[in-house]
Amino acid sequence: MRITIFGTGYVGLVSGVCFADMGNDVLCADVDTKKIALLERGANPIYEPGLQEKLDRNKKEGRLNFTTDLTKAVAYGDLLFICVGTPSDSNGSVDTQYVEAVAKTIGEQLNHDAIIVDKSTVPVGTAAKVRTIIQKELDKRKVKHSFSVVSNPEFLREGAAVNDFFNPDRVIVGIEDGDDHARELIGKLYKSVARTNRPLVFTDTKSAELIKYASNAMLATRISFMNQLSQYCETVGADITALSRGMGLDTRIGSRFLHAGVGYGGSCFPKDVKGLIGSIKEAGCDAGIFEAVDVANENQKRSLFPKIEKMLGTVKGKKVALWGLSFKPKTDDIREAPSRVIAQWLIGNGADVAAFDPEATENFKEEFPKIRYGKNPYDPVKGADLLILVTEWDAFRNPDWERVKKLMNTQNIIDGRNIYLGYRDDLEKLGFTYKGIGI
Repeated sequence: MRITIFGTGYVGLVSGVCFADMGNDVLCADVDTKKIALLERGANPIYEPGLQEKLDRNKKEGRLNFTTDLTKAVAYGDLLFICVGTPSDSNGSVDTQYVEAVAKTIGEQLNHDAIIVDKSTVPVGTAAKVRTIIQKELDKRKVKHSFSVVSNPEFLREGAAVNDFFNPDRVIVGIEDGDDHARELIGKLYKSVARTNRPLVFTDTKSAELIKYASNAMLATRISFMNQLSQYCETVGADITALSRGMGLDTRIGSRFLHAGVGYGGSCFPKDVKGLIGSIKEAGCDAGIFEAVDVANENQKRSLFPKIEKMLGTVKGKKVALWGLSFKPKTDDIREAPSRVIAQWLIGNGADVAAFDPEATENFKEEFPKIRYGKNPYDPVKGADLLILVTEWDAFRNPDWERVKKLMNTQNIIDGRNIYLGYRDDLEKLGFTYKGIGI
């Protein structure tokens, strides 16, 4: 199949590369000339495990190309995927201006029958809005082309996006009633990844749009649920890890997303929870549960502040080392990352901050140029009064603690992900003061 991808961010680039790897001919389009120039040279603007290899192979074999020419992009594909950003606006609602701009471009340039696929995370009713925009532009030109608008939300986890593309839990496709052609073509596209236990689920467009928001809101709720309980555990002397295990063994609940930490971040959960709140309120309905989830998460990012002050007495003039800056391992994404809130508070209170992250350092430097950045995990702990584990990269799981002890000025650790809890006693025997989350 011939596929056009509009947008080369996380969703668009991963989808384009993976569709090409399935044997399709793919043209990725973007208005960002620097990004397209980078991709045309074979470079990758994002860090995502496994993506570079597939990008190189499919570009070399001619199945994957890039352009800034939107007229060419519209003309190219039988399937036109909209994969542009949908950021939150000032009141937390979803800003769909980029989706609408692509729809307008498609309407202005479309010269053949096509299927337009919304893969961006969009509010309920966006597919209908896209159809209206395209039809309006076709009517202005006084041309007639048959086109379908399909909702196909992505469920790609940063750090595991390539694997998720080829091994999805499910593929959700929202199609207008009676559109057998679109159903058949989308079915063929995903035939190689759909299985009995990884079904291709067809529904209406509005339900498909809501499934994405509801899924992310549920996962965010589980995280905030445990994070809020972790603070209670600390107060009464319970153990959040025991609580997580005891709850997770209930088959009605399960163990995933029941681990306490310093809060969730990234490009999906924060934005999607806020977007769902905005959409629900616009419909005149109560969004109290989701508002509570959002507030709980923001509070959790700040839950380390009292722990830091208790350990250090005063933050001013103290040296604090951060291990991990990305919002999760295996990505360089720092959007809504807890590390940003923690770093801002430390700097604002006069701390001398140093940090190391395997992939996110360059992105973090843009916002925090005055932080000292190490080339390895041991650089930032030199002379430190406190080490805070923020992101659970594998590089931090089994360090040389004797070396860390000698490098630090005062052996204080706050384990923001509880990855050292299993050998807490060993750390304390070495002379470290250890504090986790919810214990």
